[in-house]
Amino acid sequence: MSLITTIAAPFRHTRKDRLKKNEIVYYLAFDRKWMSIEQANVILKRALDEGLVGYDGEMLAPKFDIQSVEVPIGFKPSQSVFELNDPVQSLIDIVVKSSGRQETEIVAEMNRMKSKDFDDLLRPEAAVIILAKRYGVPVEQHIVALKENLLKK
Repeated sequence: MSLITTIAAPFRHTRKDRLKKNEIVYYLAFDRKWMSIEQANVILKRALDEGLVGYDGEMLAPKFDIQSVEVPIGFKPSQSVFELNDPVQSLIDIVVKSSGRQETEIVAEMNRMKSKDFDDLLRPEAAVIILAKRYGVPVEQHIVALKENLLKK
């Protein structure tokens, strides 16, 4: 995922586990010249909203293992880092990749489960978590985004 790589890059490059907001903005906008200051702030807001980073006092700290994220040589984030992701669709995409099945099959299975097993009383956010667990897909990093998506509705 490009957003995770973009957020991991300043922490990996500086070899620090906590950075100030302005240090991250400086890295993204001036050091690497990947984006404008406004875009860097948008990226940070998205990372906060999706639970990728969090405040520890005045410092930002990643909420994922930055060592597990590879930042390729010559990496530059694409425009897709600025697009808002639907957490349900993101988890469906991961289930599709891990199961080797078609997206239409996975969505149909999710809809059957909602209607037959739960009498249409189950929200898509919960249904996709159950489906992901069936296929052995880890869901822990998606819980916050799915919960926030649920609370927005």
